[in-house]
Amino acid sequence: MAQWTIILFSCFGLLHGQESQLPTLQECCQDGRTRGQGGQDCTILPLISSSHTCRIAQEQCCAAVVLDKLCDNGIKLGRSQGACERPLFEGEPWETEISKMCCDCCMLGLMAASRGSGCELQGSLSLGRQCDHTAKACCGKNTEEGTPNHILLKMCKYVNECLKGSHNCIFGQICINTEGSFRCQREISCGTGYELRDNNSCQDIDECTLGTHNCGTDFLCSNTAGSFRCHPKERCTDGFIQDAAGSCIDINECLAHSNPCLPGHVCINTIGSYSCRRNTVTCGRGYHLTEDGTRCEDIDECRTGNVCGDHGCVNLLGSFRCECRAGFIFNSITKHCEDINECRYYPGRLCGHKCENTEGSYHCSCSTGFKLSHDGRNCDDVNECEANPCSQECANVYGSYQCYCRRGYQLSDIDGITCEDIDECALPAGGHVCSYRCFNVPGSFYCTCPPTGYTLSPNGRTCQDIDECAAGSHTCSVSESCFNTQGGHRCLSFQCPPNFRQAAQGSRHDSSASMRCLKSCQPNDVGCALDPVHLITHTVLSLPTFRDFSGPEEIVFLRTVVAANPVLFSGATDVLFELVSTDEQYSFNVVKRSSHGMILGVVQQVKPIVGPKDIKLEVAMNYVKSGNISHRNVVIIHIFISEFWF
Repeated sequence: MAQWTIILFSCFGLLHGQESQLPTLQECCQDGRTRGQGGQDCTILPLISSSHTCRIAQEQCCAAVVLDKLCDNGIKLGRSQGACERPLFEGEPWETEISKMCCDCCMLGLMAASRGSGCELQGSLSLGRQCDHTAKACCGKNTEEGTPNHILLKMCKYVNECLKGSHNCIFGQICINTEGSFRCQREISCGTGYELRDNNSCQDIDECTLGTHNCGTDFLCSNTAGSFRCHPKERCTDGFIQDAAGSCIDINECLAHSNPCLPGHVCINTIGSYSCRRNTVTCGRGYHLTEDGTRCEDIDECRTGNVCGDHGCVNLLGSFRCECRAGFIFNSITKHCEDINECRYYPGRLCGHKCENTEGSYHCSCSTGFKLSHDGRNCDDVNECEANPCSQECANVYGSYQCYCRRGYQLSDIDGITCEDIDECALPAGGHVCSYRCFNVPGSFYCTCPPTGYTLSPNGRTCQDIDECAAGSHTCSVSESCFNTQGGHRCLSFQCPPNFRQAAQGSRHDSSASMRCLKSCQPNDVGCALDPVHLITHTVLSLPTFRDFSGPEEIVFLRTVVAANPVLFSGATDVLFELVSTDEQYSFNVVKRSSHGMILGVVQQVKPIVGPKDIKLEVAMNYVKSGNISHRNVVIIHIFISEFWF
């Protein structure tokens, strides 16, 4: 087994503290060796760890197994055959190259062992590390040093005739060692048309006898050394020649021979022969032979035919010329009068808009929206609005017209002339055109409000709340306070609990109706005196149903006279806010802030609520001093939420 040295630079010590669960390098290497023995591709191994060092160990240990196997194949062949030719190995070129290298190096070791020159080859030969190691391995296993003499007497020494040069292979053959003998094999193949015989000689293949030729049915096969020839079966008569397919084709003697006819004669080829004919007088274009056939005379084309059509004709020697009418020009090559394309020769100078060529002349025309003027060349604008093409308003423009619509209508995208009613209520912003409901009418729209509690504002779009308390249209009794809400009103009557007395009485029609209850204990009432609650405040709030609720809405501000961020000393007072009661959905909270240097409590609506709905909130304001609650104020907020957003 050839030993391959693998140097792995391990970062395991550096990474151990970070990835204690990663496999060891030995485990990564063993995984690569196992996959290499199973024949897997070492360059695309499945990773067992995210460590880059582990991946290197996998790939290199896998490659070492593959290289060891290839090297072992070369060593085995060198020991058994005594020859290391590339054709004796199987596999890809890079695989056979490794096997041949190990085979050659093993042969050096075997040669050193057979000559008894020792196995230290690195000093005498500049071999590579791998080659030197392989040579020593083969030399060490074949040396007789260290073997007892009584054992050597009983051993049959192995002789490699190919290495010792005791074979009789001739030039052009290679020696192949066998068990107890050798054989000679031809080094170069016989080539096309030959085959290798058992006596190691090359013999010609007779394709004609074997029937492996490709001669056609009209040909005979004739064997040659290393090949064959095809000969036609039949012979051609005079005047014919055989082609590659064996067919007889005519010979053009007029081309194959120079001057086959006498001077003054012309050669004419025929099938299988040719003939000679005397030359005759040939006249050029525009001339013809005289009646006696001895000379040429001019042809008067103007008399012989209507060559110029309805144009004038002038005869010339050997030719003629046409006198063309206006708008035409004579073509000396075709001998015809051709129309002059005035539009092409004088672009932009004949017509104001479009120029159309006609036979011998031209015609001007105009683009859409224009008409030809009296001079037949320029164009005047057409006032299309005179024909009332638009359903409402029309404006003439140069070369066209534009339709317009009155307010509340829009131009049709289909014909561009019809005005269609705009449904303002169906527009993307239609939900915001009217506060409550929108009704479309031709060319406009109108808004309405809920049947009770609201009235339409002067702008005709928004709905205004009716203050029943201010208008005196409420139904509250003398003992109740009227509180106006969005779209209605409430009749309120608050009572102070025991040990509390009413501090102020709001107006019966006050829209911000509220009541404050001050603590008022009876003499010697210890329980009342120890109760930290000093003040209970009832306040009322009307809210709409928030449309498109997107975040906390601040609805109530609880102000104090306690300084925010006071200088730290033992007697400093702080205020803590607590939401004692709320709705079942916990739609509210209270946060602590500072405003103008004083502590401020802010009650927020944090979830959307759909009205109509009445909610009662209770907020405790705890005044803390030296870690203890000195007293507490309670604020009871009565919230009336409307079913509408306005």
